[in-house]
Formats: sequence, C-alpha cells, structure tokens
Amino acid sequence: MKLGISAVSFGPRVRIDMDFIRRAESLGYDAAWTAEAYGNDAVSTAAWVLARTERLKVGTAIMQMPARTPAMAAMTAMTLDHLSGGRFILGLGPSGPQVVEGWHGVPYGKPLTRTREYIAIIRQILAREKPVEFHGEIYDIPVTGPGTTGLGKPLKSILHGNPEIPIYTASISPNGLRCAAEVADGVFPMMMDPDTFDRVYLPYLEEGFARAGGGKSLENFAVVPTVTVILTDDVERGRNLVKGHLALYIGGMGARSKNFYNDLARRMGYEAAAARIQDLYLAGRKAEAAAAVPDELVDAVHLVGPRERIRERLQAWKEAGRRGYVHTLNIGTPQPEALELVAEEIL
Repeated sequence: MKLGISAVSFGPRVRIDMDFIRRAESLGYDAAWTAEAYGNDAVSTAAWVLARTERLKVGTAIMQMPARTPAMAAMTAMTLDHLSGGRFILGLGPSGPQVVEGWHGVPYGKPLTRTREYIAIIRQILAREKPVEFHGEIYDIPVTGPGTTGLGKPLKSILHGNPEIPIYTASISPNGLRCAAEVADGVFPMMMDPDTFDRVYLPYLEEGFARAGGGKSLENFAVVPTVTVILTDDVERGRNLVKGHLALYIGGMGARSKNFYNDLARRMGYEAAAARIQDLYLAGRKAEAAAAVPDELVDAVHLVGPRERIRERLQAWKEAGRRGYVHTLNIGTPQPEALELVAEEIL
C-alpha cells in the first residue's frame, strides 16, 4: 500500500505548504493530491507542486468535468505529464448539481453518461491513433447544428500524449462505482471504512470489472481513500475537529433529495444518524448537526487520538492494503508528527 498526502485546503486564500509536501516526499510518500470546489482550481495547484518536487506524483482529486471540455482536460493532462516527466495523475469527477448549475452555469445532466463519454474522448486523444471523432449523448465532436459554422473537422493532437496517464474518478454511489471500475483506472471513495469495504464498495466495483472484461480487477485498479489524521491525547476534541466536515457532506453537500454522501452514510449503517444530521444541517443548525455525527463513524473512517490508538487502527488499513482494497492511503493532516507516524507504520 502506498501513501499520499492532500496538498491543498479550501479557504479565502490559496495556501500550499511546500515544506510539508517535500517532507512527505522525503519520507517516501508516493503522491500529493489537489482539489477544487468553487474557489481555487485543482490544475494550477497541481502544476505548482509538480514544479517544486522531484519524485512525488501529483494528481487532481478532482477536476470537475462539467467545468472543462474533455479536450481541455486531455490537453492539461498531456502538458503536465510532459513537464513533470510522467508524474501527473488525472483525477476527474462530476461534482454535484448545486456547484455545476449554481457555479459553472451548465446543466448537471447525466453524470455517469458524462463520465463514460468524457473518458472515452480523453483516451482517444491520448492514443493519437487518428483524428478525434465522437458522437455521444452529451459530447459531439466535431460539433454540428444550430450556432455552428460547419467548419469544424476532426483533429489529432499536436502534442504526443501518453496513453498510460492514469485516469481516476470520484465515485461513491453504486452506479458511480460500477462506472469507475468499468472505464477508469482508479477511484476516490469517501468515508471509507476498511472493515466494511467488502460490503459497501467491493460488490459494485466487481460488477464494473466484469463489464470491462479483459481481466480487470483490484490488482490493476487503484482505490484511493482520504483519511484525516489528528494526533492528540484529547480524543473527543480530535473527533470534534472532524465532525464538522462530515456534517457538511452528510447534511449539506447537496439537496435533501440528492445528497450522495448522505446516501453513503446510510449504506454504511448510519441511517438514523444520516437523517438527523441532514435535518439539522438544512435547518441551519450546523453545530448540532456536527454533534450528531456518531463517534463510531469518525473512528471508522478517520484516525484520531494518541499514537498508540492511531497505530492500532492503522492495522485495519494495512490489512485492507494487503487484500488489495487500498492502493494509496491519502492522508489529510497539518501535523508533521502525524505524517511521520503513518509513514513509520505503513512504509
């Protein structure tokens, strides 16, 4: 099992602690991951980190597909792959309807159809076997119809791309997991409990592998969960630092009728808690929503507490790695000592 590190956090200013990231690189961490929501973008930060590291892979977790054409995403991936000497990982995701329609101003549409078409187009561009032509439900290349000039023609990338650039997707719903396993090279799950992976995630991934054929399995597919690590002697305080983030996703990251994270919490066995968190959060009672997040959920998906407590819980993650359930364990922490503790246990 490899280790990764979250390279950027959200806030009023873009902040990347390069000393921290270079420390992770020196400890043997394999990758750093950038992100975007509706503020900083994932590409500029990825380029910044790639330019200031030597060995570390850098990926986007994730680039929002509705914000870019497939060709633009492919151009970005090829450029960063060339400039970094092959250290870029292309991580994609559909985002959610509130961000896509409320921020980017485009229809959310069918996220799984978009994912399939998007990746198919990118793979065509990277393969560079012939000029790109694609006629799907969402993307039409070359585009025709109202408002077009009729002058568009299939083109082949000037830049020679690398068909081996890994493409990961963010997926947590059953259909999303099936799609990721079928068309992508890896997946970013959220709120992953290593003890229940075989029930909550694996069946859907295996269905996707079967659709893909060709011997696809966890042996050639990367599962990359993110785990917050807080090293503290005050377990309750440490849990509380995590609960606000979980409440945001379970309670407020989406409408009541369409919140993928709330659905996931229910699948994990926290039906009553998920309903209460959402009710409180949507009522504006965010502090109460955070307090309603079960301690058991925090301990299942994150690492909080003193050294021995974290070491003990890391055994479940190590076992998940041995079973092929985790390719890269992505660590989110501001603490150098936590970074080092996890490296000591895993690497």
